[in-house]
Amino acid sequence: MSATSLQGSGTGEGMAMPWLASYPLQVDGATPIDVKPVYALLDDSAAAHPNNDCIDFLDKHYSYAEVKRESDKVAKGLQQIGLKPGMRLGLFLPNCPYFVIFYHGALKAGATLVNFNPLYAEPEIERQIADAEVDFMVTLDVTQLLPKLDAVLAKSRVKSVIVCPMAHQLPFPKNLVYPFVMRSAHARMPVDSRHIAYKDLVHNDGAYAPVEIDPQSTVALLQYTGGTTGVPKGAMLSHANVYVNAIQSKRWFYTVDNPKSKTVGVLPLFHAFAMTCVMNWTLSVGGSMILEPKFDTLRLLRLIHAKRPTALIGVPTLFNALLNFPQFKDFDLSSLIFAISGGAPLPAEVRKKFEEESGCRLIEGYGLSEASPVCSCNPVHTGGKAGSIGLPYPFTACEIISLEDGKTPVPVGEKGEICFRGPQVMLGYWKRPDATAEVIKDGRLHTGDVGHIDEEGFVFITDRLKEMINASGFKVYPRVIEEAIYEHPAVKECAVIGIDDPYRGQTIKAFIVLKDGMSCNQEAMDAFLESRLSKIEKPRFYDFRADLPKSIIGKILKKNLVDEEKARAANKEKSQ
Repeated sequence: MSATSLQGSGTGEGMAMPWLASYPLQVDGATPIDVKPVYALLDDSAAAHPNNDCIDFLDKHYSYAEVKRESDKVAKGLQQIGLKPGMRLGLFLPNCPYFVIFYHGALKAGATLVNFNPLYAEPEIERQIADAEVDFMVTLDVTQLLPKLDAVLAKSRVKSVIVCPMAHQLPFPKNLVYPFVMRSAHARMPVDSRHIAYKDLVHNDGAYAPVEIDPQSTVALLQYTGGTTGVPKGAMLSHANVYVNAIQSKRWFYTVDNPKSKTVGVLPLFHAFAMTCVMNWTLSVGGSMILEPKFDTLRLLRLIHAKRPTALIGVPTLFNALLNFPQFKDFDLSSLIFAISGGAPLPAEVRKKFEEESGCRLIEGYGLSEASPVCSCNPVHTGGKAGSIGLPYPFTACEIISLEDGKTPVPVGEKGEICFRGPQVMLGYWKRPDATAEVIKDGRLHTGDVGHIDEEGFVFITDRLKEMINASGFKVYPRVIEEAIYEHPAVKECAVIGIDDPYRGQTIKAFIVLKDGMSCNQEAMDAFLESRLSKIEKPRFYDFRADLPKSIIGKILKKNLVDEEKARAANKEKSQ
């Protein structure tokens, strides 16, 4: 295992960094980070706190010593079945202890990890296996996963599938009754040479052969993302990228930097946000992660009330769902030191109401898979500024680049494309040099988001470049409109898009979900927005519906809404 020191290379030395003066005194933005392979996050905490809880999964507790020991056995088992450094191993798993164990065990064996969304359909699994050139896969013996993977196995290059028993993760007596009570959910592992049972893989002493890793150049992860260019591709994240982002988070979230902390892990760990801010950050402080396999509003509120976690990581729709739960105020959330929102813009009204009704500070941060993923966050001691994505992380620089030429930095306060430099920025896209060149220019990562930096270094997003609406030659930003709509007391969720208009080029359509038992119509919403938006910004069309399309982490999928509108327009044209 090799380690290097990181100070500030690649973060834009010589440029103005007003955010440094706004750092809390407790945040260390100067001491070099001793960069290590990612699995050192687990091993170092296991050495310091072997008997502390590492994972709480459905009331079964795993100590740091147990998780490390299992990861060592996984590493040796993988090497014994032929995994060589640089081979790709796919994780087709929901949140569970196996995810943490295989994530760090496979890295110890020298693998490059590839995360798969458990909701993927067979064609998506097949495409990602082929693109990433995956050699091994890991999954559970459940009907939602194993049959889908087996359906593509014959057509894929995968050498072996490691099948983990769901029942093995459950506490007594659930582990005994699971095969009978949940018979319909259990999938039998085929008995053939391409399937390996977990118990057989880890039937060893854990003495794996150490692999030489250069943290700066060795790829730890291919994190698939639509990214800034729309087409799914693998962001190559090095060990340094991922490890540093965890340590940056440890320094930033200093108020829970202790082994007594508990983090709620309801966001899927295969997503970069949860990978860093739930799993790797928690490991870095020696804390405990309370893993939930899926989000359920009532179950999450009961969990917080009973298990007294210190941090909750979520997306805006999660906090909105909690707020709109009828018995929300019946649950005690006072153990939470803070909650972190990321993955999508946090509406000001959602933040304000959540803080008022829960007593918990809700902090907005910002990141993208191409940056491991966190680039900036509001300070934890104050919550920062409403509407801001916060200050750039330690050793991270933010530049606002001209929308006109795409390369000239603009002065403080002026609008442009938000770009970041820092040690967490990816090496590039897997097998996509052209796509890499589109987003990494002169060492800075172009995010595709539009915004500005204020005099104190706080970064504000106006909107996505690709979501910007061009109405009669005027640039209209959906986020501005959405913020205004969210101020209406009857609105639960909303999304704004541009639709084709033969006269204006594009016009504005708002999709709105109302709170239970409340009503509103187009006329009432028009009147409400009259004093809040200009005539150009006001939606021309409204669609009040029961729900909005969302990703597995709860992000509203505007692309689906755009596709709906295009299909509707095409059908209308055919019928005329």
